[in-house]
Amino acid sequence: MAVKTNNYLMSINGEWVGSERDTLNVVNPATGKTVGTVPNGGEKEAEQAVDAAYEAFESWSNLTAYDRAGYLQKLNQLMLENQEEIAQMMTIEMGKPINESRGEVKYAASFIEWFAEEGKRVDGGVIPTHATGKRLQVWKKPVGVAAAITPWNFPAAMLTRKMGPALASGCTFIMKPSSESPLTAVKLMELCEQAGFPKGVVNLVTGSSSKIAKVVMGNSKVRKVTFTGSTEVGKTLIRQSADQVKKLSLELGGHAPLVVLDDADVDLAVKGTVASKFRNAGQTCICANRIYVQEGVYDEYVEKLTKAVKELKVGDGTDESNDIGPLINQDGLDKVKRHVEDAASKGAAITTGGEAIADNGGLFYQPTVLKDVNQSMVVMQEETFGPVTPVEKISSDEEAVKLSNDTPYGLAAYVFTSNVARGYQLIEKLDFGIVGWNEGGPSAAQVPFGGMKESGIGREGGHEGIDEFVESKYVAIGMG
Repeated sequence: MAVKTNNYLMSINGEWVGSERDTLNVVNPATGKTVGTVPNGGEKEAEQAVDAAYEAFESWSNLTAYDRAGYLQKLNQLMLENQEEIAQMMTIEMGKPINESRGEVKYAASFIEWFAEEGKRVDGGVIPTHATGKRLQVWKKPVGVAAAITPWNFPAAMLTRKMGPALASGCTFIMKPSSESPLTAVKLMELCEQAGFPKGVVNLVTGSSSKIAKVVMGNSKVRKVTFTGSTEVGKTLIRQSADQVKKLSLELGGHAPLVVLDDADVDLAVKGTVASKFRNAGQTCICANRIYVQEGVYDEYVEKLTKAVKELKVGDGTDESNDIGPLINQDGLDKVKRHVEDAASKGAAITTGGEAIADNGGLFYQPTVLKDVNQSMVVMQEETFGPVTPVEKISSDEEAVKLSNDTPYGLAAYVFTSNVARGYQLIEKLDFGIVGWNEGGPSAAQVPFGGMKESGIGREGGHEGIDEFVESKYVAIGMG
């Protein structure tokens, strides 16, 4: 299915608008060709979106949870009906293989479906009183205007994971997608319009991240900001939020370890590694970046992993036979090259891959396995964000824990062992918010997603996800 290219607009207060500034080109990293343009919005447009969301908040928050759920259920239905168009849009703007894009649309829609129902369960409570003649209650109220700044690598799911709980709880919403993949957000905004959301409840602003963020962080009408991206930017947002003590949810960087113990099912471990590491060409925040394999199964694991990785096909994501798409931009490709070259110079052996692929101007890199790596190599210290799997040999469970935790990040980790007691003991010592045990794909709408340490603040998804968008109001009632 071909997706037409176009000059797209922003949506503010129910109107599709451009910008007084210039436009931004959206480039397909698989071909180097421009596939569309979006307005390069800035402070003016951001202020307009904030005002629109602020004006719409009172009426939206006063709807019943069941009424708000009706809008979300309609949006979920429309997303599933338009799955193919959204998926094609996603693939041409950021390169993800089409089958992964289709899966992301379903995943993204599942957050809308989940929070449509979860919004009906935002309840307070009655607390036993400490004195006669009193009644103590807790009410839950929506925070207010919520703004979301989302990344390029999951342009649908990272948006709906924030939009679902915000709208379900009674908040109004401003979305600011990455300028490298804004077209999926435009399509989702169109579907919000088709679902009948009232004017100002959902707004879309594209353009300058710094200028738009300056407004949402500095405008007191915005009471909640939710961000997925780098830890560096997250720390900046924390500092900017201080003046207003603005409520934040931050899902930041990761550097996930994957541990294979000597009693693991090696075939299952290899399958889980490929599923985790090579999804979206390794450009995910929870993908396995550091592989620690116990010496008893090290050679078998490397051999089987190398064989599996050699079978992965690289190319344009619109070709359904391809497993690995491009890196998002030249900086991303250069980082992957630098990490592999550094590892090779320090003694790592490349068992497969290890080279960039020249293909019609695309930004492709061969799926790569490195063995005999060690902690001196950059690939074990920095998040690569590319299709490279470094494998280090370890001798004990204690070493696995020590090396895994030796990072400022704590988003995701993976453990492969067939021994239940051993698995529990190891996992209890891992400082990560998400752990996959014999599982390479732990994400789901109904579970909490988020990290420890410098990997973020708060949780998205699950029961906890909607708590980030409500405040508890304690009410003491004197009965006379």
